[in-house]
Parts: sequence; C-alpha cells; structure tokens
Amino acid sequence: MSYFAHETAVIDEGCIIGNNTKIWHFSHIMPKCIIGENCNIGQNVVVSPDVVLGNNVKVQNNVSIYTGVICEDDVFLGPSMVFTNVINPRSAVNRRGQYLKTVVKKGATIGANATIVCGHDIGRYAFIGAGAVVTKTVSDYALVVGNPARQIGWMSEYGHRLEFDTNGLAICPESKEQYKLENNKVIKL
Repeated sequence: MSYFAHETAVIDEGCIIGNNTKIWHFSHIMPKCIIGENCNIGQNVVVSPDVVLGNNVKVQNNVSIYTGVICEDDVFLGPSMVFTNVINPRSAVNRRGQYLKTVVKKGATIGANATIVCGHDIGRYAFIGAGAVVTKTVSDYALVVGNPARQIGWMSEYGHRLEFDTNGLAICPESKEQYKLENNKVIKL
C-alpha cells in the first residue's frame, strides 16, 4: 500500500488510490472511485462510486463527494462544502440513473460551506467564496460569492484578487505573473 489510511477509515474494494495520498479519520472511500497522488482526504469525508479526484486534491473535513463529480488536479474543497448530484430529489422517487455531472477544473478552490448545484462546472483556478451557492457554470479565474453566487471579480492562480488596468492587464502580487482580461475572459500571459 503506497497511501496512508487512518485505522478508522473505510476503504472499499475496487477503488484506486494514488501514491502518497492520506485518508483521515472516519472517511469512507467507496468502490470504483479514483483518487490521484498526493491527495489529502480529511476527517469524515465520503467519496462515492465513480468519483474521480486528480492529483494533489485537498478535501477538508465533512465533505461528501457524490457520484457525478470529477475534480481535476490541485483542487481545494473547503470544510463542509456540499456537492449535489440530482437536480430534483424526492425521497419516494428513485433518480439514481439521473445523476448530473459536475467538473471542478484544475486549481479551483471551493470555500467552506459552499454548495455546488449539480450540472454546473467550476472553471480553472476559479474561487468560490465561503457559503456561496453556485447555480450556474463558473468561468476560469472567476471569483464568485453569495446566494445565489454572483461573480464579483477575478483571481490569480496563487489566489489573489486581480485588479485590471485600463488596458485589461493585471499582475499577481505574489507570483508576478501577468493576466489579461478581454471579452469577459481572463487568460494568463
């Protein structure tokens, strides 16, 4: 075994877990999910069947990642954030074959207690503020907050708010990388 699992974690047969991944107290890793290398799965996390987590994904405590969710590399899932996978759940109606897909793209951050309504992808390096309720697709580098979530700005790959000049250029204060805003899209130069 090339990963660490706390003795209270439940790891079902038929899942794939990458090297150097850590799975902490009371977490449940279900069959047919794929967890990449160097991931950290916090306490009381459920990873449902067919979920895919890329490399270096950080899942904080009390997160359930339901079937239909794919997280690319370097994604951060904050404490107690929520994914849904059925748009119109009813206790008395079985909708197991109707799970909607949600892709969280490379480098995105989802803050504590945020909710991601299924079927809405989260763009590369997007930043979802704590407590936000995402009800539509989020663009690359977008900063969204509130309920329902609305975009209030743009973020760098290092997690700093970008301030664009009159030419549509911004510089990350930490990395010094340059970004361009054009036609309501941000690209790193």
